[in-house]
Amino acid sequence: MKITLRQLHYFRALAETRSFGRAAALVNISQPAMSMQIKELEAILGTALIERSPRDLRLTQAGRSVLARADRILAEAMELEADARHARGLGELNIGMIPTVAPYLLPGTLAALRAADITRDLRLREAQTADLLDGLRGGLLDAVVLADPAPAPDLIAQSLFTDRFVLAGSPSRLSTLGASPEALRPVGLPPEQLLLLDEGHCLADQALEVCALDRRQTRLDLGASSLSTLCGLVAQGFGLTFLPEIALATETRGTPDLALRRFDAPEPARRVTLVRRSGTAQSGWFAELAEHIEQAAQAQIAQAEKIAPRT
Repeated sequence: MKITLRQLHYFRALAETRSFGRAAALVNISQPAMSMQIKELEAILGTALIERSPRDLRLTQAGRSVLARADRILAEAMELEADARHARGLGELNIGMIPTVAPYLLPGTLAALRAADITRDLRLREAQTADLLDGLRGGLLDAVVLADPAPAPDLIAQSLFTDRFVLAGSPSRLSTLGASPEALRPVGLPPEQLLLLDEGHCLADQALEVCALDRRQTRLDLGASSLSTLCGLVAQGFGLTFLPEIALATETRGTPDLALRRFDAPEPARRVTLVRRSGTAQSGWFAELAEHIEQAAQAQIAQAEKIAPRT
């Protein structure tokens, strides 16, 4: 008998869930079938992979080694399938974007991609950075759009555009900041007035970084999961928040009472980047995708400069 990819897939699910029942549900098979596949894998390898107990299970030393190899083998298999799809011209792309980019760039990007090739099968996922990187490394996504990603040897990143931050709040609250240059710099903002997205959103971390603050110094942590929610709150006078330029056209259209002010130079900003695995075959789709995303961003930035012009 030979090891199958299915067995490795089941074993990885078991290692992740540490439960035969949960692992079986995760891969949509019965618990007895899961148990049988793991026993067959152990028999083929001639060693125990898990230590069973009434309430829990643990990987053996051999099991940890097999899991590491299984991860690499399954990732390579998914790469092989993706390469085959592109080689056949099927054009299926699995793209991920962070939530503070997706609502503003997806419409323009999708329109451009479909105009270039109406047969392309696009699958999209919106999630936070950590989840997108897991999906990318696991082969579930072909490319992801992130902000200021950390360098990684297994990934290739292509910088797309600079997205500057604009201060948003109600007209009355912005007027209280005065006209001094210091008031228009992030470090000069009163920390107790800042409202941010909940933890896990990179935009919140970036805003705290440019203000030289930590989350404990902000007045109110509402656990907001979208910029639209924050804009509605600050427009009603509940505080101040940071908006990226690409969001201005959308968020000001839905929130007419929202006021904006540009920061003094150098304006705080984030760098938005397209990332793929270093082992992914590059047949032009990555560069094409980057071009369409950048064009969609520049259109949004042009609108932003009209809505919040620099003085």
